[in-house]
Amino acid sequence: MIKFRRAFGLIIAGVFLLSACSASYSEQKAEIKKEVSSTFESQPEKTNNSTKDIEYYLPSGVNVEEETPNNVLLKDGAKTYILFYNQHESEDSKVVYESTVVQQKEWDANETFSKDGKFGYMLVKQLKEDQYQLIVGIGGVKLTTETENVKEDAEAMMEIANSVKIK
Repeated sequence: MIKFRRAFGLIIAGVFLLSACSASYSEQKAEIKKEVSSTFESQPEKTNNSTKDIEYYLPSGVNVEEETPNNVLLKDGAKTYILFYNQHESEDSKVVYESTVVQQKEWDANETFSKDGKFGYMLVKQLKEDQYQLIVGIGGVKLTTETENVKEDAEAMMEIANSVKIK
């Protein structure tokens, strides 16, 4: 009987901890904005990949799946990211942001950041329960994915976008 109570107690504690870790996007919105803004303002990581037009940093576990002009398809396990770049737009350009923001009637988050001549942004649109379209970018660079974990992906994506250097 004691083993049953202990096991039941552990299960209840586990469920409680897991539910606390999986807070919804709306509950984490302010924290996500703060972290993405902090990553935007930080020193870029050293580049470790390149294409004909750009150099960029990829975190461990993220690999290049395919390269086409102005796009790099990235994979991290089952997750796919699209890195788009317009090498003719500077870090302070709003062209890519403005053309992206009009693609949806309404966004769940439309956050912009500016610092030291750079313009950055984060757009979030809920697609279905626990599934979001996430777009982050700086100037002529943007990354797009579909995710269940906006917080984790937004920060990693901004880290990549912040590292992109036009050759």
